[in-house]
Amino acid sequence: MPSATYQLVRDDLHRHGTLRHAHPHTGPHEHHAPTDHDHGEHAHGHSHGLVDESIKRSREGVRAVALALAILGATAAAQAVVFALTGSLALLADLIHNGGDALTAIPLGIAFALRSQRAERLAGLAVVAAIFISACVAAYESILRLIHPSTPGHLLVLALAGAIGFAGNWLAAQVRTHAGHRLDSPALIADGDHARVDAYVSLAVIASAVAIAAGAPILDPLIGLGMTVVILRITRESWRTVRGHPHHH
Repeated sequence: MPSATYQLVRDDLHRHGTLRHAHPHTGPHEHHAPTDHDHGEHAHGHSHGLVDESIKRSREGVRAVALALAILGATAAAQAVVFALTGSLALLADLIHNGGDALTAIPLGIAFALRSQRAERLAGLAVVAAIFISACVAAYESILRLIHPSTPGHLLVLALAGAIGFAGNWLAAQVRTHAGHRLDSPALIADGDHARVDAYVSLAVIASAVAIAAGAPILDPLIGLGMTVVILRITRESWRTVRGHPHHH
C-alpha cells in the first residue's frame, strides 16, 4: 500500500500540463523527451492535430493577405491609369498613400507564413501605426488647404478615381476582417480596419469633388478634418483590438 501511495504522489508531482509541477530535489535538472508511456498524461497540446491546425491557419492567413493585396494592386493600377490621363496631383497623393498602405500586408503575410504569434502581433502594431500616420497626413493636408486654398481640376475623373479606391479598399477590408475573425487574428482584423480607413478617404475624395463642383471649395479641407477624426477613432479601435485580444496558442 505505501508503494502505491508513493507512486501516486510521484505521478502527481511530475505530471506535465496540470497545475502542479514540483520537484522534491534541488539543484539543476533536465527533462528528457517523453517516452511512449507518457502520451496518456502529456497535456502540453503538441498533438499532431494541432500542428495541422496551425499549418492550415498559416495557409489561410497567407491566402487572405495575398487576396487583399491583389485587390489593392488592381485598385492602384486602375487609379494609375486615371492619373496618367489627368495628371491630377490629388489623385497622385491618394495613389501613393494606397500603395504605401498596401505594404503593411507584407509583414503580416510573413508572420502567417512563419506561424509566429510574436511576428503577427508586431505586424498588428505596425498596422495601427500606419492608421495613425494616415490621420496625421489627413490633418496636415486639410490644415494646409485651409491656409492655402487650392481647387483641383478634373473633378469628374477625380470622383471616378475615388469610387475605384472606395470599391477596392472596401472589398480588401471585407476579406481581411472576415479572415481575421475566422483565424482569431487581431493583426488581420486591424489590417481590415486599415483598408476601411482608405475606403473612407476615397469617399472623402468623392465628397470633395462634389463640393468643389457645387461651388463650395471650403468644404474640401473641412471634409478632410472630419476624416481625421474618423481615422483617429479607427486608430483607437485597432489599438484596442491588437492590445486587448487574448492570443490562443
